[in-house]
Amino acid sequence: MAALGPDVPELDRLLERDPYLAPFKQDIERRYAAFNRILKNVVDNEGGLDKFTRSYQAFGIHRFVDGGLYCKEWAPGAEAVFLTGDFNNWNPFSHPYKKMDFGKWELFIPPGPDGVNPVSHGSKLKVVIRNQSGEIFYRISPWARYVARQDISVTYDWIHWEPPTPYKRKHRVPKRPKSLRIYESHVGIASPEGKIASYKNFTHNVLPKVKDLGYNCIQLMAVMEHAYYASFGYQVTSFFAASSRYGPPDDLKELIDVAHSMGIIVLLDVVHSHASNNSEDGLNKFDGTDSAFFHSGPRGTHSLWDSRLFDYANWEVLRFLLSNLRWWIEEYGFDGFRFDGISSMLYHHHGIGVSFSGDYNEYFGMQVDEDALAYLMMANYMIHLLHPECITIAEDVSGMPALACPVMEGGSGFDYRLAMAIPDKWIQLLKEFKDEEWDMGNIVFTLTNRRHGEKYIAYAESHDQALVGDKTLAFWLMDAEMYTYMSILSPLTPVIDRGIQLHKMIRLITHALGGDGYLNFMGNEFGHPEWLDFPRRGNNESYHYARRQFHLADDQILRYRFLNAFDRDMNKLEEKCGWLASPQAYVSEKHESNKVIAFERANLLFIFNFHPSKSFTDYRVGVQIPGKYKIALDSDAPEYGGHNRLDHNTEFFTQEVSHNYRDNSVLVYIPSRVAIVLENMDITK
Repeated sequence: MAALGPDVPELDRLLERDPYLAPFKQDIERRYAAFNRILKNVVDNEGGLDKFTRSYQAFGIHRFVDGGLYCKEWAPGAEAVFLTGDFNNWNPFSHPYKKMDFGKWELFIPPGPDGVNPVSHGSKLKVVIRNQSGEIFYRISPWARYVARQDISVTYDWIHWEPPTPYKRKHRVPKRPKSLRIYESHVGIASPEGKIASYKNFTHNVLPKVKDLGYNCIQLMAVMEHAYYASFGYQVTSFFAASSRYGPPDDLKELIDVAHSMGIIVLLDVVHSHASNNSEDGLNKFDGTDSAFFHSGPRGTHSLWDSRLFDYANWEVLRFLLSNLRWWIEEYGFDGFRFDGISSMLYHHHGIGVSFSGDYNEYFGMQVDEDALAYLMMANYMIHLLHPECITIAEDVSGMPALACPVMEGGSGFDYRLAMAIPDKWIQLLKEFKDEEWDMGNIVFTLTNRRHGEKYIAYAESHDQALVGDKTLAFWLMDAEMYTYMSILSPLTPVIDRGIQLHKMIRLITHALGGDGYLNFMGNEFGHPEWLDFPRRGNNESYHYARRQFHLADDQILRYRFLNAFDRDMNKLEEKCGWLASPQAYVSEKHESNKVIAFERANLLFIFNFHPSKSFTDYRVGVQIPGKYKIALDSDAPEYGGHNRLDHNTEFFTQEVSHNYRDNSVLVYIPSRVAIVLENMDITK
């Protein structure tokens, strides 16, 4: 393990890319030293990283070859621990655990007659905790692999999951894609019906759509079990259990396996930034104290989320969380993670009431939780060491430097970070400015303002914008007229026309200019109407808005199909030309009065005319590579709901006329509210 040295091996690379980090060299070295100490302790005291991060094979409940069971828990605040359940007729004290060192407890249960498992598959269990005051608590093991809410029960039950014929993978894992095109998804809402949809539904009905649309990655939200459905999966109660509301574990394994057969990788939206404060069916107060996995007192509670905050300096918490990542990769076949809520982890203030200006002093100092940072470094180091094909993405609104730089450079080790300023910019433009007031330079700045050497996932909107209280881009653009004028049998109103054209342009320029990967939330590709709202008291437990109406894009008389077709062909063109895996674009034009933006990337010439009314003939656009160009994508094409103003047989020949600091240029016709992509046919040949 090359990381075992005390110094940051490749710090010079980081400082060379960003000299402004030089004054904070000691901070970076201290952070690396904290990571290095953890790694060295794992190697010296736990038998190595491989064994340490497979602790799910020891903790919880496991069957021996002879049919007996080995049970192990960490409950440092407990005075006694017992196992109860269907297997012993719920006798709370007949099966006591033996106390070990460091707050650990273990229990051996011998096999039944003829080696029969004493705890049968599908039977219910509970850990019984007696605290130092003699109080008795019934708890679910933190390592429980399957929990379910049965009948009218409010809380979840721990169910022993050991099927006689577990699912076996049938397909090879696809290679890690060079260009990442992510379809952000939620299994439960992935149906037009007003109910909780299933893993099976997603496998059979949604995966083919994702494949057809040209996405090569699915990011699954709300998979880690969460008692409260309306939390969107962000109040996790059982970290090792796949949500049972969508079906049994094998159905999720099949979903991932089938996705792999289609060349699609699957990422898990992992929540290690906090945990639900449920104690009956969550981690909170597992051992009868308010600490254990979490900080005690006010530091252990997130004041806005009303959830518990992990103690990342605790050895057993590190074991639990690192093993949790390994579990999802090896048990289910996930290909990586999007880490939620990184900003809350990174700072003791959790970002509450803090607006980040980009001043580097905000990212270094006493306000930074360096224990959490060391955990993230460990997580990424472990994932990339043991599963180098896996991908990790950070969701951070603060702009922490080096988050997506290698650990060996002193970074946190993520492969990508989300470009979270981009959706905010589009919403701001649609809310606060008339079209003719849009600032082309500011749009380009927002789309290209990213840290050199760190990869970004660009997106025009995600699930955040779809939630109730906000609006999707389509709804900001077209609002109430979507209910009455999205049929081709109705008049094309100015509002609907503007909405359809800008929806395509916004997504294309974000895709092509905004980063090194692209993300879309399910349904938004075709302008899904309305918002997303889960059943709760405030809406009379309605599922009306907790669904995705995919049939709208399939209906040939509705204009949603135009947006769907454009999104598909945009992805297909990226798959062919690979601009996301290419160096950052060269922007040759951002003309304020003409509202024109032009740039080159991956041997393609992108031209956007955002002007609401002006079209330009013989418009000169600079281009570096000479040759013959033809239209590869045209947002004005009739199959995309455009006005068919461009002749796709036109050949554009470059002239040796320098323009906007490019050696050559072409003359094009660029209609109002149109984006075109020109491909150099000489290079293609």
